[in-house]
Amino acid sequence: MVWQCVIPGKKGTDWEDGYFPLTLQFDDNYPTTSPSCKFPVGFFHVNVYDSGVVCLSILGDGWKPSITVKQVLVGIQELLDDPNPNSAAQHRCYELYKKNMPEYKKRVREQARRYPSRV
Repeated sequence: MVWQCVIPGKKGTDWEDGYFPLTLQFDDNYPTTSPSCKFPVGFFHVNVYDSGVVCLSILGDGWKPSITVKQVLVGIQELLDDPNPNSAAQHRCYELYKKNMPEYKKRVREQARRYPSRV
C-alpha cells in the first residue's frame, strides 16, 4: 500500500509555506515493521538521504507497532526544523548546518519556495 502525503512546513520556521511531498509505503508486515518514508530525490535535509529516504529513529530501531501514521507524519514535520546532526544522511547538508547556518537556512527557504501549496 502506498500513500502520497504532504508535510506542511511549520509556521515561524524556515520551512514555513512549503508543502513537502512524502511517500509512505507499507509492506505486508505493517504494523510489525515501519512504513518506508521518502521525500523526492535530492531533498535538502540533514536527515534525508539523497534518495529521499527519511532517517528518523521511530522509523528504525525505535519503531513500535503502536506508533500511528499521524505520529510518523508529525515526527517528520518536527524533524524538518529540528534535525539530528548526530545521524546525518547528507554530507553537504550536514556541513552547511554545522559550519554555515545562514547558508543552510537560505537553502531551506529556497526549497520551501519550490514546494508551494497546491490549494
